Amino acid sequence: MRKLFFSWFLFITLSFIWGSSFILMKEGLKALTPYQVATLRILSAGIILAPFGISSYKKIPKIKRWPVLISGLLGSFFPAYLFCLAETELNSALAGILNALTPLFTIATGIMFFQQKTKIQQAAGVIVGFAGLLLLFYHNGAFSFTHLGYAAYILLATFLYGLNVNYVRKRLQGIGSLHIASVAFGLLVIPCLIILGFTGYFSQNFSIAFIQASLFSALLGIMGTALATILFYVLLKESGALFASMVTYGIPFVAVGWGLLAGEAFGWNQLVSLLIILSGVYLTNKFK
Repeated sequence: MRKLFFSWFLFITLSFIWGSSFILMKEGLKALTPYQVATLRILSAGIILAPFGISSYKKIPKIKRWPVLISGLLGSFFPAYLFCLAETELNSALAGILNALTPLFTIATGIMFFQQKTKIQQAAGVIVGFAGLLLLFYHNGAFSFTHLGYAAYILLATFLYGLNVNYVRKRLQGIGSLHIASVAFGLLVIPCLIILGFTGYFSQNFSIAFIQASLFSALLGIMGTALATILFYVLLKESGALFASMVTYGIPFVAVGWGLLAGEAFGWNQLVSLLIILSGVYLTNKFK
């Protein structure tokens, strides 16, 4: 009973942390560029995970260290920038909904690039999920693709998330997710400092708005990336992959909740779209 309670506690905590990431990006973007917000996120996560990274680096075979870096780029580095670029125009609730497509892209990229066999129910789940995506662009009796370009940033990010999941399964089998994350982020610390320098971050006027945006961006990395990675690793060990993957269902509802509190517009089509996408995710997970 205690173990079940602990698992659900981790589940709710992770849903809240990851679901809050999208509103934290919005707060960071109030005074920083998307490149600065994303870089601070990766940098702060790398610093927090550094103690794990030092010991983990020694445990990873030399032949696997380049694949670990590639995994970090696919699963964290590039998506961080893509999400921030998208949220310069899209609201945080919509970003949270689009993020729910990740499991569907995991199936799709597995089929496209890794010769993964799939069942007809899984294929149906992918189709249902993307049908829900189309509904997001339905407004006032017609389809509107005004912000499709910015939504494409998130679609590319979730595509990379899915690609990374399959890449890790293929190239990093047997290496713990905490080892992969801590080493990958640790290797990105110095590049992130260089990127911040090129963006002019260190030469800006340190106003209250600038400091607040920086703190939100750092919190995004510390909580939404570093701590969440550790908690997810614990949940994976305690409850298994199937239960851990169910966090996908909690994240968008937390994101929508924060969006409503922030006064973002949220219509019936977005709610129905979310439910359809999650139905597609359910179908793909059910028959894995």
